[in-house]
Amino acid sequence: MRSNWTYKPLGDVCDVVGGGTPSKRNSAFYEGSIPWATVRDMRGEVLYSTEFRISEDAVKSSSTKVMPSGSVVIATRVGLGKACLLAQDTAINQDLRAVIPKSDKVDTRFLLRWFQSVSDKIVSEGTGATVKGVKLPFIKSLQLPMPSPGEQKRIVAILDEAFAGIDTVVANTEKNLANVREIFESYRDDIFGSQVEGWHSVDLGELCTIKHGFAFKSEFFTTEGDYIVLTPGSFWEHGGFRDQGKKTKYYEGEIPDGYILEKEDFLFAMTEQAAGLLGSSLIVPEPNRYLHNQRLGLIQVKESVEWHNDFFFHQFNTPTFRAAVQATASGAKVRHTSPKKLCAISVVYPTSQEEQASVANKLNALWEERQRLEAIYRQKLTALAELKQSLLQKAFSGELTASEVEAAVEEATA
Repeated sequence: MRSNWTYKPLGDVCDVVGGGTPSKRNSAFYEGSIPWATVRDMRGEVLYSTEFRISEDAVKSSSTKVMPSGSVVIATRVGLGKACLLAQDTAINQDLRAVIPKSDKVDTRFLLRWFQSVSDKIVSEGTGATVKGVKLPFIKSLQLPMPSPGEQKRIVAILDEAFAGIDTVVANTEKNLANVREIFESYRDDIFGSQVEGWHSVDLGELCTIKHGFAFKSEFFTTEGDYIVLTPGSFWEHGGFRDQGKKTKYYEGEIPDGYILEKEDFLFAMTEQAAGLLGSSLIVPEPNRYLHNQRLGLIQVKESVEWHNDFFFHQFNTPTFRAAVQATASGAKVRHTSPKKLCAISVVYPTSQEEQASVANKLNALWEERQRLEAIYRQKLTALAELKQSLLQKAFSGELTASEVEAAVEEATA
């Protein structure tokens, strides 16, 4: 820390103002012209627009407050640790706080950058069983560095220039990441969306039956064990396993015959346990480890049918097939489908398993290349985010120099 800097509790130099939510029962409150922000609107460093707008009566009838343009807003409950600047006068909800300097001794952009530097500390202080939050006294007690206004502007200028360069590389990397995904998906979708000579179009039920799983009793679920109960939560949105970590359900109760899955068993998620999971598919990677529960459908291929798992796995992840699954779903709170409805969906296939394997092998190779490139791009995005945080830490300990920033950004963006 710089010896000539002073540090003051945030509450001594800034007003920290909370918001509120007008009653949703009065629809007229949400037909006004005043922007009203929630954490969902905090998508960047500057908050330009909001999902909702409210009326003047809504402001008068609730605890929300309209904050002036240029104010720093932080999330103290949902989205804990986020911070942004308001591009216009904006009302805020109860999960947000506006932090307004009491004098011109605090630059608002300096304040924004400082909040970005302490975001991890704010997140670590969060408490709550389901939604983490921090209390107002904690926010007010945070120690804000107080270099001179001129020094604050110098620090902000260096960081702004550095972050602009980093953000350009981030945008290009994210574009490359999207392109890698698009190339694979376009190739896959063209294969299954075109009319290939010799391929047949049939209802899935002509090739297989789909078996419901068993309703395993929750009282026998444990945190570790020999068997894992597969649920829709075990499925990745685009097919395959999703690591559930501590949410993995192990089972120690009696297991009926026929519900211990074998290697290469093919499953459908028949319940929308989370967005995008309905209709997702999974191929079991090892025997005598996973259990088939009632929310999953197990494909049982008919004896006369040539079936290659990977061929159908890729087809089942096309937008056309997934849309067909969604169209079969019902349920007000939890959407679900059934084996009968799934079996009525059309699929295309060559009768030769060798031809199915040839198509699947090409898709698998392209998929593996996609995964390789995605890993590289994600690693680069992580490194860029870490560089930003490193620069912030140095800036607010008084160790940041323009030459150091230039060298760090040049190395990271090469």
